[in-house]
Amino acid sequence: MSPSSAPRGRAAPGPTLALFGARVVYALNWYNVGAILPLLRIHLGADAAALGIVLGAFLVGVGLFQVPAGILALRWGDRRTALAGLGLMGAACAASGAAPSWESLAAIRFAAGVGAALFFAPALSLVASYYPAGRKGPVIGLYNGGFSLGGTIGLVSGAAVGQTYGWPLALSLGGALLLVAATVCLALLPTTDSPRPRTTAGAGGPSIRAVLTSRSIWALSLALTGFWGAVYEVAQYFVDFGHVVHPAWTPGLAAAIAAAVVFVSFPSGPVGGWIGERVRDRRIVLAGFGAVTAGLALAIPFLPLDALVADVVALGAVDGIVFAVLYLLPTYLEETRDGGIALAVGVVNSIQVSIGSVLAVLFGWIVGAYGYTSAWLFAGIVGLALLPALAWVRDPAGSAEPASEP
Repeated sequence: MSPSSAPRGRAAPGPTLALFGARVVYALNWYNVGAILPLLRIHLGADAAALGIVLGAFLVGVGLFQVPAGILALRWGDRRTALAGLGLMGAACAASGAAPSWESLAAIRFAAGVGAALFFAPALSLVASYYPAGRKGPVIGLYNGGFSLGGTIGLVSGAAVGQTYGWPLALSLGGALLLVAATVCLALLPTTDSPRPRTTAGAGGPSIRAVLTSRSIWALSLALTGFWGAVYEVAQYFVDFGHVVHPAWTPGLAAAIAAAVVFVSFPSGPVGGWIGERVRDRRIVLAGFGAVTAGLALAIPFLPLDALVADVVALGAVDGIVFAVLYLLPTYLEETRDGGIALAVGVVNSIQVSIGSVLAVLFGWIVGAYGYTSAWLFAGIVGLALLPALAWVRDPAGSAEPASEP
């Protein structure tokens, strides 16, 4: 059967690999900016607070447009929405290399964030739709692990290209690769995906209101927002942390350590998906590993180099497990049946990224005002403080039939 006619619920490795590849390049364009923050300090006159705004602007775009992306996916179809997102993000990232100031770079990164929002949740919904109940977890974990692999490439290549050829090429090259990924997905993704014009429950149609008002989805989102922020701040700020706090480190060493955080969550993603399909209460997994992540972030400013490497590697491994379970759980909720998965994941990401963008800006402000030690303590404490919200999440039994996509 050709990819263009592959039915939903039947394994479709070709389209899955295409989306995995797009997810890798998508993540590259999240993290290549973090690798060149010291260059932006020098060439665009950006201090720590300005760098926080550049990073936060992207997250604002991602966060604000997650829910609209889910609604568009219901009306346009997951495939069409995801492809539009890839195209917009690629164009914006390609243009970012021409930014004449940090303010204009922040504006362009906001547009890139809008494109990222349109791609992520609809693409995850597509991946879930290609596999039957009980087999979604590892595939969702693999898809999410592509973010880790791409983030690693972004950190390493961003630092290498930026130092050798300048920061504009480091950013523009990532955008060009996104446009290539969009072309590949256009050719390989099944065309059976169709718009769903119905917006209220009834006759098997998805209920936008049920998803948007779901206590479980909101509680899940809030509980892991601090975790999301801590992981993002480690990956994005670690190169600058090394530059400021450990001036003896080379930029390559700091980038390699940051890349280790991101990369090790790639193999742990499918493991997390496998665990998530088998446990009776996924909240316990999220709470336990979320607390571990907060503790590892708290330890960062107090560790020597060898212990610090071990700390961030462990943090990356836990990151992959948590995100796989986090994105798997909404596919089992009653609210997401009949086509609501993209919208539910969009709500999760919208809440986490919107609040996370504020946390990223606050993190940068704390760095400028009080130093990195206080900033890491802030990240870890916030991560711990929000976890109790998991008590309001209703997790169906692991053996329950997951939400379906028609």
